[in-house]
Amino acid sequence: MLYILILILAIAGFSYYVLSQEVFGAKPTGKRLEKMLLSQNYKNGQFQNINVTPQFAEGESMPKVMFNFLFGKKNPDLKPKTNIPFIETDLKNLSKDENIFIWFGHSSYYIQLNGVRFLVDPVFSKFGSPFKFFNKVFSGSDFYTPQLMPEIDYLVITHDHYDHLDYPTVKKLKNKVRQVILPLGVGAHFEKWGYAEEQILEEDWGGSFVLKNHLQITFTPARHFSGRKFNKNNTLWSSFVLQSADKKIFLGGDSGYDSHFKMIGEKHGPFDFAILENGQYNRAWKYIHTLPEEVIQASEDLKAQSVIPVHSGKFALALHPWNEPLQKVAAYAQEKKLSVLTPKIGQVVDLNNKNLPFDKWWE
Repeated sequence: MLYILILILAIAGFSYYVLSQEVFGAKPTGKRLEKMLLSQNYKNGQFQNINVTPQFAEGESMPKVMFNFLFGKKNPDLKPKTNIPFIETDLKNLSKDENIFIWFGHSSYYIQLNGVRFLVDPVFSKFGSPFKFFNKVFSGSDFYTPQLMPEIDYLVITHDHYDHLDYPTVKKLKNKVRQVILPLGVGAHFEKWGYAEEQILEEDWGGSFVLKNHLQITFTPARHFSGRKFNKNNTLWSSFVLQSADKKIFLGGDSGYDSHFKMIGEKHGPFDFAILENGQYNRAWKYIHTLPEEVIQASEDLKAQSVIPVHSGKFALALHPWNEPLQKVAAYAQEKKLSVLTPKIGQVVDLNNKNLPFDKWWE
């Protein structure tokens, strides 16, 4: 009996040690929590989606999904057999007169608009999880690092999942970042990690900020969830509308398909570009991640002239072949005569030229 008690205490102590690590962030408290409680999107102790959103589709469950993921037959093309191709771009010496987009794999990307530098959901670690041994990046997708980043005017985080909010990356970027744009509650993590309160621009869906050089960013809905420990949905997830005098860009974040895309398109569209999640999907969790055909429908709902698909090319978080998302979205877009931009990692995309050709580098 004594040995069992010692074992239980040892496990409890180890669990406490692990879960107290900084990587897990902090719970919202004080004025931040008070603001969350006033949100129309916060009910019954959690943030909610616009419509009811099951974590799994009908007939699916967490045990079933985990069994298939761990013990099911793996697709031989789950991960690339050669390095992901990339282009080395000197980010620190880019002309600030250029309006550009640069993808870094998965949902990490850089936007320069009207001389203002944005960095969205940067994950520059060798893994997309709280532990170094899990969810490792594909070879070739890890060239870019915090050290290669220029000074950043606005760091934008769509939600607090590990493959979008990477603790080692944001810690290393702290002295390069002027301000951080975050959905409600996520600022608690950043303050724990050493960011100053005055650096944080934190809002609910529908809120907006006027930024440098007359740019504006508006927080818009997404259909997803959040959480870094066991408590789900104690911080908000968001998409964004980034707008200048002559350009409008939709930053999609993670989202399942739903009516919010049409709502956003009617209120804020049309868009010059829509950056949409396309990858790490499964029909088992279709309510929280879009399927490739839904990416096309979402772009039509948004009234987007061009789509830039992200959320692929770096991790294997689902069971589809690593290059299937790009194969499918490119094929569906061709059927609909929709402009889809598919740059390599590090490739500079001129946002003033919507007719740029791109190689099918994933083939």
